[in-house]
Amino acid sequence: MSLSAVPTWPNLPAVQQPTWPDLEELARVRATLATYPPLVFAGECDILRERLAEVARGEGFVLMGGDCAETFASATADSIRDRIKTILQMAAVLTYGASTPVVKLGRMAGQYAKPRSKDTEVRDGVELPAYRGDMVNDFAFTTAARAPDPQRLLRAYNASAATLNLVRAFTQGGFADLRHVHEWNRGFIRTAANSRYERMAHDIDKAMRFMQACGANFEAMRRVDVWSSHEALLLDYEQPLTRVDSRTGQLYATSGHFLWVGERTRGADDAHVDFVSRVRNPVGVKIGPTATPADLARLAERIDPDREPGRLTFIVRMGASRVRASLPALLEGARREGVHAAWICDPMHGNTFESGSGYKTRRFDDIVDEARGFFEVHRAVGTHPGGIHVELTGNDVTECLGGLSALHDDDLQRRYETLCDPRLNHQQSLELAFVVAEMLADA
Repeated sequence: MSLSAVPTWPNLPAVQQPTWPDLEELARVRATLATYPPLVFAGECDILRERLAEVARGEGFVLMGGDCAETFASATADSIRDRIKTILQMAAVLTYGASTPVVKLGRMAGQYAKPRSKDTEVRDGVELPAYRGDMVNDFAFTTAARAPDPQRLLRAYNASAATLNLVRAFTQGGFADLRHVHEWNRGFIRTAANSRYERMAHDIDKAMRFMQACGANFEAMRRVDVWSSHEALLLDYEQPLTRVDSRTGQLYATSGHFLWVGERTRGADDAHVDFVSRVRNPVGVKIGPTATPADLARLAERIDPDREPGRLTFIVRMGASRVRASLPALLEGARREGVHAAWICDPMHGNTFESGSGYKTRRFDDIVDEARGFFEVHRAVGTHPGGIHVELTGNDVTECLGGLSALHDDDLQRRYETLCDPRLNHQQSLELAFVVAEMLADA
């Protein structure tokens, strides 16, 4: 059974939806999606909700990372492997550096749609629909490519299924075994961050050998969980993949383990919030600097009226210059309302600007400063900094300025590959993990 029996959200305002040119074709695609197997299972979502409850209680930390916008072209074994390796390396740094359990959430297997600030794009006097992610249209600037195509919803499902299949193989088949921490560094170019990681991996090896000599059972360490997450943006994709669990009779979104509502779609009385309020998955809401304590109270009342730890996560995206001023009132207001949310810092989206050479970019120092401000505010208020949300790739792209490699504006053109927002490359991702591990150890 799908969510089609629950008619509320179609009658509510739904922003950031494409204008499909053929509604009959869209209906056929939705009907096809409704017959497809679930990508994730209710029991998996329940386990993740328990893990996030531990984070909300201050007993863990979330690492959420992956592409800004997945593409069909990047759904290859090498690309997926390198993203997984980068997440595993970052998680190892955080776990070892701060002695803290890390919940690993990948921005993958569903992050194929993006909100846009404008519905159209103009180049050389030609106006076409904006690129809204591979789930909707193509990046090429032609009339045919930019036309929203419902068949792409099916391609997104298939690409997500293939990605999840490979992620499960990597993480459940022994590749993620902590005794293989050195293996995760293979294939990456040698950098200062990688060298530091190698030194840490050597220390982990020594600790593992000691534990083995003491008779420790390592079977549980052969496997790790990397959960899938994406923004629940396209309701024409999410609704057909929402099913009633046969065990409990409750609704679950089976497109991913963890779904979030973006800053642009978080209206408490709008369709996206209504949708996530009806499913039992753990869900998140992106919160920007204009949010008020009253906004958070209203969202919590809609999504988590029972105040269940692990159910609701706030993903804070303030910008380095505003996080210290804007976040305290939200944390204090949530505490007054009895909201038991996990709090995650997104230090990427509030720090984007256009460089002198015309590239959309971010400064590594701004990313670190927002994360530092996030930790400082939590420490001052007496709440738990529960995680970090990073747009990253396992490739050696040149999209964000700074870091140990000291990327400058002139470097951006060398390997600027994103179709949407700039991502941290592998070295910058590892470097950030070491910095955050120090913050977490001091929290």
